[in-house]
Amino acid sequence: MSSSVVLITPETLRDQPGPHVDLLREAGFEIRYPKNRLLARGGCDVQETLGELRGCSAVIASSEPYLAETIAAADSLRVIARCGVGYDRVDVAAASEHRVAVTITPTANHEAVAEHALALILAIAKSVGVGDRQLRAGGWPRFITRPLRGSTLGILGLGRIGRSMAVRGAALSMRVIACEQFPDESFVAQHHIELVDQDELLAQSDYLSLHCPLNDETRGLINRQTLAKMKPESVLINTARGGLVVEADLIEALNTGSLFAAGLDVFEQEPASADNPLFKLDNVVVTPHLAGADSTSLRDMATEAAECIARLSRDEWPEGAVVNDTLRERWQWQRG
Repeated sequence: MSSSVVLITPETLRDQPGPHVDLLREAGFEIRYPKNRLLARGGCDVQETLGELRGCSAVIASSEPYLAETIAAADSLRVIARCGVGYDRVDVAAASEHRVAVTITPTANHEAVAEHALALILAIAKSVGVGDRQLRAGGWPRFITRPLRGSTLGILGLGRIGRSMAVRGAALSMRVIACEQFPDESFVAQHHIELVDQDELLAQSDYLSLHCPLNDETRGLINRQTLAKMKPESVLINTARGGLVVEADLIEALNTGSLFAAGLDVFEQEPASADNPLFKLDNVVVTPHLAGADSTSLRDMATEAAECIARLSRDEWPEGAVVNDTLRERWQWQRG
């Protein structure tokens, strides 16, 4: 293969050495980073995005959108390799039409996300944020915190991340229930997880953690109607995608007290605006969409994405990592 260019957009990978860089260079690729650092945050319009992609055969992608018109005009693009498991920002149908492979990193960050979701649960249950703020302000607050042991952890989506979450909840003596359309029955049996339907999950969970993809079926899934079905004084945790939750309805539930608290790593608009009403609520703990990117998972995601690009460049198929698997039978790195 003649020298080709890979654009690496995640801000945390910018100018960083690592196995992903070594692997790509060994495969004959030149490495490039965006001129505009805001590309990864979706801060570029179509024309500027196309300018960044000009001459690139592949991209290790962050949260920037890949619209149909972008994919159609990016003549040299062969692979969009997402760092992570979500691909809702990519027009997969357009990518398939133009024979652009879309890959994810399914085995790299599930434990990091589960750890972060658990951290949000602990921060809320043990009033970490409230205690920190009041102590720094000169107070010595005395309040009763909430136990995790004996409480019910509800998991919506029992894929890799959901399963990692279940193991951690069980380790803290929580009762674990889950709603999953295609469950791993052996895992469920081994870890004594109770499978329930969505309404039961909402009604029984003390802590409801979302671990499902964002698509047409799940967009706005947590809304006024579903929030009303949740157990009084329960907690919502979202480390998946902001679009799963209607924020206006969540704010209403938090203000009225029907929901005890929420822990959020993702938002309807990202980057989130500083005037988001959620940020004014004391019963909300927030982080800036970093659940999946600890130092270990970031290295593993970058390496897995680079491996996908390198394998596809050799006309090898990275099993289980390509979203538009329909390209498999007609895949060729060189366009005919």
